[in-house]
Amino acid sequence: MRQPSIHVNPAQTIPPAARPGLTCTYPADAPDVGWFAVWTRSRHEAQVSRQLEEKALDAFLPSVPRWSRWKDRRKRIDWPLFPGYCFVRIDPADSLLVLKCRGVVKLVSIEGRPAPIPDQEIENIRTLVTSDLSYDPCPLIKVGAIVEVIAGPLKGVTGRLIRKGTHARLLLSVDLIGQGVSVQIDAADIREY
Repeated sequence: MRQPSIHVNPAQTIPPAARPGLTCTYPADAPDVGWFAVWTRSRHEAQVSRQLEEKALDAFLPSVPRWSRWKDRRKRIDWPLFPGYCFVRIDPADSLLVLKCRGVVKLVSIEGRPAPIPDQEIENIRTLVTSDLSYDPCPLIKVGAIVEVIAGPLKGVTGRLIRKGTHARLLLSVDLIGQGVSVQIDAADIREY
């Protein structure tokens, strides 16, 4: 049976016990190697991350602890901080290794090429999730954007985001009379409209 072939960067090292062409690791100073976002199928983030690690790739799946309520008990589970995504450090030429993992939709790309994520952004998230601080995901919505409330007593209401933070401020207006009212709302309860 013929082994699949992949592009091997000269700076790349392949573990001796690994099957040829299927597993690789990269030195820290490899020129083209960077962090990339992997878009996964719904609820496949952990499975994809595990498969990437089995291929000796540097995978990162940030998570946040949540309480899950079942019929007879509550259980604390790790929920992906960014649902639908995990991160991998690869040479873009070796993206086929990632795409062959079960549950992967694609690498996040710009103009058809995998888009690298600055190392500092990944390190910032890594530092946060390993700290003892309490954190929650929040949508990245610009101040001034029209947003819709997706949960809570204002569900379905649309307005303009006028301040961000843990508690965002939502502006509801009556343009005809030039009046409005703002209300504090949880940032996790809104999405861009």
